[in-house]
Amino acid sequence: MTTFGEWLQIQNGVPPWREYAWDSTPRYIRNGRDLAEWVHYDFLFQAFLNAALILMNYRPEAALNENRTVLSDMNPYKYSKVQDGFVTFGLAQVVDWLGRVTTAALKASWAQKWLVHRRLRPEAFAGRIHQTRIKAVEYPIHADILNSAAVQETYQRWGSFLLPQAYPEGSPLHPSYPGGHGTVAGACSVVLKALFDENGLMPDCVHASADGLSLEPCPPGFVPTIGNEVNKLAFNIAEGRSWAGIHYRSDSLAGMRLGEDVAISILQDMVRTCTEDFDGFAFTRFDGTPVRINRNGEVAQS
Repeated sequence: MTTFGEWLQIQNGVPPWREYAWDSTPRYIRNGRDLAEWVHYDFLFQAFLNAALILMNYRPEAALNENRTVLSDMNPYKYSKVQDGFVTFGLAQVVDWLGRVTTAALKASWAQKWLVHRRLRPEAFAGRIHQTRIKAVEYPIHADILNSAAVQETYQRWGSFLLPQAYPEGSPLHPSYPGGHGTVAGACSVVLKALFDENGLMPDCVHASADGLSLEPCPPGFVPTIGNEVNKLAFNIAEGRSWAGIHYRSDSLAGMRLGEDVAISILQDMVRTCTEDFDGFAFTRFDGTPVRINRNGEVAQS
């Protein structure tokens, strides 16, 4: 979408005609381009379901109590020698609640998108920049944007002031703010941090090599916590859509905050339905704010 004709046809609803030129070599996600393509086809809570399954190490031969060490200290069954959670405070609850908050987060996001903000997508705004720079139409755009280094470099590379897109179809057909992936990421991160031990360590972590062909050990001494990794995952899933050119960074960050609020409200409801003797839920928001939800559904944030 670096020529005005192609850009305009896509804006007018013409299906993309470009064919994908796939890399024939399978690779681990190693950069923003890879990440952008991963969040092109994922179902919205896929990454967080994957994370939950990894944490639970769920498999048919898993022994009873084998996975309790990763559960939150607030879980009433974590240290029991005679009982285990399943429908409540067990593995079934984890995957169920990820789906619950995803639906609610998307509804909250869509209400903000359509009923409040209706923000232009980056590709549409870039069209206004292009038309203003070539003096075809004059839109009220700040000079800092029109004369920015990014706009200049785009023109030098592609001969237009349009924003290159990772996806041939461009952005989805709904407004930009807040980002749906970001909202779901914020909501699912709350579930994972509330139900698992945020401070639990994750030793022997690996990361993709520079070429994405292998996995390499993390630097010696680097042992992240579950909370660290959940936050990183949430940020990457949200910002992966920005790498694609279909969102602004603020879409993702605002979406994450909204999703956290949605999940907190659901936990406030769910905590009242539990019959077990426990003290509620506790976790840390993405911005570092501790949150505690007591048995009455009251929230303390500090």
